[in-house]
Amino acid sequence: MAMTTAERRGYQLLCGDGRSMMVVAADQRGGMREVLAATPEDRKAISDRSLGEVKVAITRNLARHAGCILVDPLCAVPWMVDDGLLPRDTALLIGLDASGFDTTPEGYRLSKLVPGVTARKVREMGATGGKIMVYLRSDTPAANDHNIALLRQVIQDFAAEDLVLVTEFLTYALPGESPEAYKAAFPALIEGGSRICLDLGAVILKIPFPGTAQACANITTMCGDVPWAVLSAGVDHATFLGQVETAMANGASGVIAGRSLWKDCIHLDAREMEQRLTTRALPRLRELQAVIAKYRG
Repeated sequence: MAMTTAERRGYQLLCGDGRSMMVVAADQRGGMREVLAATPEDRKAISDRSLGEVKVAITRNLARHAGCILVDPLCAVPWMVDDGLLPRDTALLIGLDASGFDTTPEGYRLSKLVPGVTARKVREMGATGGKIMVYLRSDTPAANDHNIALLRQVIQDFAAEDLVLVTEFLTYALPGESPEAYKAAFPALIEGGSRICLDLGAVILKIPFPGTAQACANITTMCGDVPWAVLSAGVDHATFLGQVETAMANGASGVIAGRSLWKDCIHLDAREMEQRLTTRALPRLRELQAVIAKYRG
């Protein structure tokens, strides 16, 4: 689906100074708490405000160099905007998906939204646009009814508000499916999930690395003018660099990266976190940008 003028302007802001996406993802909540604390009790003790301060540090040290930060609507906004902590030339995406998922008796994953966060609310937070993530198992139609309904609702809401939306999906192994069978099915599952999102009207895709160069090329052909970005899915930085190289060489439009950048850098001690983000995470960001620049300038 072609972007409107307003959506295209939003996409241009996500791309910063270049022609491709380099978005830093910091919308995780449960995953961040797991990195920051070893026990369930300690994780529960980390307040949303404290988690928001971690996200602000990521913004200050990484996102201002990348052009865009993705955060959740609970921990860091709108105060990071109201208090002038978000650089004026750094775009802001708001993640609409809630942490975790429900599960049906068959083992299908049911995605959830943060209550009350509409396209209008995202605009009121001062954001450039939104991001929605759902789980899809494209070879099992019965697994997707609930999540497709969520996607349709959110895509239509953002289209009505004429606000840019990044559509993300993840896939997963079904109960009883062997790791080998899931790995073999993975490229087709990513291609199939991409088709579902495109058919629903997605204007930007955020997807896991599809597994092969051919699958990347297939997705590029399928997308046409719809840009797609690869996500890091928590793999190590060296692995992700290789994935980005393959994706960009086969038509991807950029990167939306989180844990591969900062998972060993965030810390509840602000000084320690600043040092790690500066000396570890920022060089990783620069390496990703160099790969992207080889293909899209």
